[in-house]
This record gives sequence, structure tokens and C-alpha cells, in this order.
Amino acid sequence: ESWPKKDFGLIPIPKRLQYNPFKPFHFGILLNASFGFASTFTAANLYYCQPLLIEFSKSFDIAYEEVSRIPTLVQAGYLVGLLLISPLGDLVRCRQLVLLLVMTSTTLTIGLAVTKNLQVFETLTFLTGVATVTPQILMPLAADMAPPEHRASALSVVLSGLMLGVLIARVLAGVIGNFTTWRAVYYMSIGVQSLVLVGTYLMLPDYPSKNRDLTYFQILFSMAKYAVTEPLVIQVAIINIASSACFTSFWVTLTFLLGGPPYYYSTLIIGLFGLVGMLGVLLGPFAGRLIDKLVPWYATLIATSMLLVFQAVQTAAGGINVAAVVIACFGLDIARQAQQVSMTARVLSISSAACARLNAILVLSLFIGQVMGTSVGAQVFVQHGWRACSLLMLALQAFQILVLLLRGPHCSRKRWFGYEGGLEARQRVVLERKKPRSSEG
Repeated sequence: ESWPKKDFGLIPIPKRLQYNPFKPFHFGILLNASFGFASTFTAANLYYCQPLLIEFSKSFDIAYEEVSRIPTLVQAGYLVGLLLISPLGDLVRCRQLVLLLVMTSTTLTIGLAVTKNLQVFETLTFLTGVATVTPQILMPLAADMAPPEHRASALSVVLSGLMLGVLIARVLAGVIGNFTTWRAVYYMSIGVQSLVLVGTYLMLPDYPSKNRDLTYFQILFSMAKYAVTEPLVIQVAIINIASSACFTSFWVTLTFLLGGPPYYYSTLIIGLFGLVGMLGVLLGPFAGRLIDKLVPWYATLIATSMLLVFQAVQTAAGGINVAAVVIACFGLDIARQAQQVSMTARVLSISSAACARLNAILVLSLFIGQVMGTSVGAQVFVQHGWRACSLLMLALQAFQILVLLLRGPHCSRKRWFGYEGGLEARQRVVLERKKPRSSEG
């Protein structure tokens, strides 16, 4: 069968990127890093608006209550994109999907930078959220293209990019918005997204579409089916919701904690704590290399236990000594990322034909956790103080370990509870065992 040589039937695909079944693509460090870069500067779209809310209220001449709709709209758009667009990664050619998404979000950002009308700005914000699911196409693609023994490292680079986008967007928007107008932030965003668009065209290999026998609605239906019939997916989603709630609650209430007694820090200093988190994120790929050596279940257990330890540090001394806060910031970021990479690697190994759908379920669980962590964390903090909030999160971290222990490291796919297949922790040994023995015959 002849493979397509053009994107959208119009634009020629560079020859070295055209699909050739006899010469598979090498998923090297450069391609992996470019996936990470693309994730950083597309995910950032969701967070630029957060530090700029006061500027928006002045610019559009509206009250703070009205302005708070803007971050809600971009997140709502993202949720729609997750549900309706990211499963397309299992149905169409990913190269074209990524090109289309980045092109759309770049074009919409031009509108955001120039419009003077609040309704137009809000509509475009929502649509930008819908188009910002590029990282959710790239992550399953990385898992697909990387050899199994390097899957966790490949995922950790894309995930680091994603988390870096979350942090870097706030820092960049805060700094640029402080010294010039908020519109400059969106002009910068147009620039970096154009760079991602050109990079995608020049670097992303063309892969044939999967599941040609399925329709779009069958893909959506099967995604719902995975979410309720797969024990591993359900287990990981529950852990993900709890973990994401703890993580979000920590960062949301950190602002209240550091701004009040005994610290009374300025907004600038509070913002710098994001950099401590960033350092944790940059160490993520090294954690990914370690995870590759372990059976993912053990990697999840170690990471979740670390979350418990760092949350305990925060609970004991977070409001007493700032060193505890710095240690918790750094530790929670590394441990959360290691946990997410090991769980994602496990779930995506269920079926290579369903990577995009499985990843979408995971990100949805993360999203639910974020919403819970933001609302519950803030409520508990305001009513009962930092220690009560931190204790609640400590209990949630312990709950994750309990959920993980319900199914052993080598539990078969359809088994809901229990242990089987031994307790071997080294990935290399497990892969060796799975290889067919050549002596038989």
C-alpha cells in the first residue's frame, strides 16, 4: 500500500519523515526533547491568564468576579478538548492532528492579543482551551514510538515539558505583564507557538492511523468502556484523583500560607517558590530512567511513599519553619511526577491501539482531582488553618498507598484484587521471563 506523501493532501511531507513500514523511525533524544518543548509551549496556553486577571479587569473595565470567568472558561475548553479531540489520536494520523491543533491555537491566540471586546476574548479563550490538547496527543505517541524498555524515560520528558509549561506560563506572564501590557504575553505566545508549528512540520514523523475499522463514536464509547471495566485503569484513576487533589491543594493554599503569619511574603517571593517546583520538574527525566529499571508498580509505591513523607514534613512544620515548605515544594514535585510517569507507563501498556484513549482517561482523572483539590483545599484552609488542610492531604496520600496495595505488581489485567506472579521488582528480569525460549521446539 502506498503511504501518503502530503499533509492534508496539499503540503509535501519532508522525505525523511514519510512513513516507511520497512524502516521504522528511531525515537531518539532529539525527537523526545522536541516533544517536551512542544508540550511546554502548548500547555502554557492554559495558564497565561492566571497572573493577568487584574490587568484584564482594568483593560476590559470589569469587576474581579467577572474576570474570574476567564480561567474557568479556558479549563472548560480544555475539558471539552480532552473528551472529544484527544481520543482522535487513536483514529487519525497524529502528525496531521498535531499540525492542525497547533495551527488553530496559534491563530486563536492572535485574536486574544488584538481583541478589545470582552465577549470575543472569552469565546476565544474557551476555543484556545479546546485546541490545547497537543500534549495529550504527543504523550501516547511517545509511548508508542519508544522501545518498551525506555517507555518511562520517554514519557517523563514529555510530562516534564507539560509540567514546565504550567509553571513557566505563570512566571513569564507575571513578569511580562508587570513590565509591559498583558497583550505582550499573547504576542510572545504567538511567537513560541509558531516555532512549535514549524518544528512539528520539520521533525514529527508521519505515522499511519490506527483502528481504521472504528468510527469516532465507537472510539468514544470504547473510552467509556475502558474507564469502567479495566481494573488497572480504575485503580490508577482513583490514585490519580487523590494525588492530583493533594498536589493542587498544596500549591493553591501555599499562596495563603506564605502571604499570612508568620511569613508575610510578597507576591514576588511567593512566585519564586514556583521555581523550587520547577527544579523538581527538571529532575523528572532522571526519575524516568530509574523507573525504567523497576517494575512500574514498585516505582509507583516508592513515589507514593515519598509523597507521604514530604506531606508529613509540611504537616509537621509548614507554618513554623520556611525550610519545611521549601523541602515539601521540591519533594512533592519530584515524587508526584515519578508517580505519574510510572502509572502512565503501566496503563498505556494495556493496549498500543488505545494509547490516546487510555491517556485521556488518566488526564481526566487528574483534572477531577485538580478541581477537588482547589475547592476543598481552599475551604479547609480558610476555615481550619494550614495544619488541618495538610493533615487532610496526608490522609489522602495514605489512601493512595492502600488503593495501590489492593492489586499486586504482577496482577493479571482482568483481576480486581490480589497478588499473583510473584514479587519480582526488576523490570529487566520480568522482560527476560516474557521472551519466548528459543530452545523449545
